[in-house]
Amino acid sequence: MSASSETTVVLPADLHARPAGALVRAVAGFTSTVEIHFGGKQASARSVLAVMGLNARAGSSVLVRATGEDAGVALDAAVAVLAAAE
Repeated sequence: MSASSETTVVLPADLHARPAGALVRAVAGFTSTVEIHFGGKQASARSVLAVMGLNARAGSSVLVRATGEDAGVALDAAVAVLAAAE
């Protein structure tokens, strides 16, 4: 049975190439699916271009959702990167 976790993060900076790349690297080692939701759109956290395509700006709230066997730790890794984005 797979687990699911989600949380909301207020971005300290725009979700541009550098933080999107850091996010992709952070979730690469997990088997869970991690998605970022913003403005009625969703993006896989495994795709830099998809994450950048959300066009989320500093101060925006994004929903981070992870589903799979290691969802909790995958979610924590994604949130840590997003919360520290510069």
